[in-house]
Amino acid sequence: GSRTSGVWVGTVGLGLLLVLLVVFIAQNTDTTTVRFLSFQGEAPVAVALLIATAAGILLTATAGSLRILQLRRRTRKVTRG
Repeated sequence: GSRTSGVWVGTVGLGLLLVLLVVFIAQNTDTTTVRFLSFQGEAPVAVALLIATAAGILLTATAGSLRILQLRRRTRKVTRG
């Protein structure tokens, strides 16, 4: 396939994901109490889950990036001598 077909498949995939996300948010509008450490507030269930998911992805990406940097440094030291 060409780059154009790859972009098209990616666009369609992201569009489908967006539709599923909108359906998820629309079906989970009930408000819930969210407590974290000493903070407390109310938010829709969908928003609370999306924030938790985004935080998990961010933490995972940070840990993975730090590990990649560590391995790159180690590889440079080995190749230098």
